Amino acid sequence: MKKRHIVAGIIGIPLTILLIVPLIIPVPKLKDTVADIRALAYPYSTFTNIGGLDVHCRVEGRGTPAIILLHGFGASLYSWRDVAVPLSRIGTVIAIDYPPFGLTGRYSSDVAKGKNKYGIDTSAALTVSVMKAFGFKNAILVGNSLGGYLAAVTALSYPSNVSGLILVDAAVYSAGPPPLLPIIAQLPQVDSLGPLISRQLKDVGISILISAWHDTNRVTKDVIENYRRPLRMPAWDRALWSFTAAVRPKDIVPRLSSLRMPVLVITGDDDRLVPASNSIRLARDIPGAKLIVITNCGHMPQEEKPREFMNAVEPFLLRMR
Repeated sequence: MKKRHIVAGIIGIPLTILLIVPLIIPVPKLKDTVADIRALAYPYSTFTNIGGLDVHCRVEGRGTPAIILLHGFGASLYSWRDVAVPLSRIGTVIAIDYPPFGLTGRYSSDVAKGKNKYGIDTSAALTVSVMKAFGFKNAILVGNSLGGYLAAVTALSYPSNVSGLILVDAAVYSAGPPPLLPIIAQLPQVDSLGPLISRQLKDVGISILISAWHDTNRVTKDVIENYRRPLRMPAWDRALWSFTAAVRPKDIVPRLSSLRMPVLVITGDDDRLVPASNSIRLARDIPGAKLIVITNCGHMPQEEKPREFMNAVEPFLLRMR
């Protein structure tokens, strides 16, 4: 019996430490945050309250069609800076930061208690609320990377509100966390450490950003600083953890064939994050979708090749006026 007690003690001590220590050791406070997030806005951006949430957005142009721009993971409306005004020659352009990214306000969320408000379904509903808040019944959604996935989810969930889709290097087949993460994340011990995991974005995220470009020399200090700007928001780490741990819809791919609105699929030929082969497959899975491949271009054509991007989307949009 003594031997068993000794073995149990040997196993029990580190297990107890593992289960209890994360709960009693506080996560260090974020540094260099700004209390008034409006001070972080751009001269061309503003905030619109939608359902109690302050949504950071940029609005250009007037009239129909409405064109809503949805950025990728870790990005913001900044990623559309070079194409927002050119697109506004066609209609009303609305670029938004959807939670937990950019400067849009954060939800109060508790992963461990099953109160995660950061699911992609919530962002899809917010996208529709945005178009209605600006007086539109439907809109053309332009989504890059994770924003492309969000655009597809919105179109499948609210087909009458989406008149067209432009899916740019869309992460449709690779979106979402590992299958077990949403389950593991609900453990209080894991959830308490979530913000520390998110904070790795500061360094790892920049490495990913650089790899997203074909010509990495174009990722200037100014670009990096603007991508880091939202990391000065209070509690951005907690919100990002909640989003990462949220469950994603599992039935998107089989339902792609049900999309009936006009669809344009765009990809850079040197996308190292979402391979061009994924976009080629996407264009095949959506009936009638058109595919355009931009050469010598990475994951974000609207940033790296804005002129070529406009050459690809303008004819598509003009046909829908």
